[in-house]
Amino acid sequence: MIKNNCSLSQVKATIEKMREKEVDVRVNLGRNKYVSFSGKLVGVYPALFTVSPTDKNFRGKTTYSYSEYMCGKVKLVEK
Repeated sequence: MIKNNCSLSQVKATIEKMREKEVDVRVNLGRNKYVSFSGKLVGVYPALFTVSPTDKNFRGKTTYSYSEYMCGKVKLVEK
C-alpha cells in the first residue's frame, strides 16, 4: 500500500469538487494492468463515490472507495 500525505477530509473535498463533472478515470488492476475510461462523477457518499461511464458498453466496477483513491489505485482527472 502506498502512503499518501493527504488526509481523508482533503480527499473527500477534492472529489466533492468534481461532482457532476466529466472525468477521466484510470484504475490499476494489478500486475501492470490498467483500465481507462471517461465518465461523469455522479455520486459522492460518506464511504465511496461512483462514476457513470459515458460508454454504455463498458463493463466494470464504477464504485470506488476513498482509500482506493488515496493509495493511487484509482486516479481521476477532471476534463
